[in-house]
Amino acid sequence: MKPFTTLSSCLIPLANNDIDTDQIIPARYMKVTDKGGLAEGLFAGWRYLPGGQPNPDFPINQVVYQGCQILLAGDNFGCGSSREHAPWALLGWGIRAVISTSFADIFQNNALKNGLLPVKIDSVTHRTLFQLVTVKTPVEVTIDLANQELHFPGDKVTNFPIDPFNKICLLGGLDSLGYLLKQEAHITAFERRLSL
Repeated sequence: MKPFTTLSSCLIPLANNDIDTDQIIPARYMKVTDKGGLAEGLFAGWRYLPGGQPNPDFPINQVVYQGCQILLAGDNFGCGSSREHAPWALLGWGIRAVISTSFADIFQNNALKNGLLPVKIDSVTHRTLFQLVTVKTPVEVTIDLANQELHFPGDKVTNFPIDPFNKICLLGGLDSLGYLLKQEAHITAFERRLSL
């Protein structure tokens, strides 16, 4: 995984509440055995018109949001099934963080294990960010994971929670197995002491 330290990017606004994992990546795109091609199915139900052409009104199809890496989503993002393909599809498209007031637990855990940062903020800040993107686009923010801070226009800063283990893994670009492998010297020394 790529380490996540500080990320500055414009916001991609998607105000819908209760976006479930089937809306993030529909089941028909989950026939692959690896992560390749999942970006194509990201938000497919909204992203494409009935004939298969890109929907020009959907944010990630708009030129202004190409290359943006932070999704500003409505409340309760990632509810529904436990499919790990949802964070894979977001990452495949280039999204490294999702900002919302709340995340479904399983989605949040899957996201963290795969290097996608869920940034949980208070409702006042959430409303402020959506007001900013309504008035002006693009709106750039900075996520500082080490200090657990979200910086946004007007010299404003808000903090967000993350558990210490996942923070260490994201900062180091490690998954759980990678973290354990980095402890190999300590594990070997412990096993030697036990065998004495």
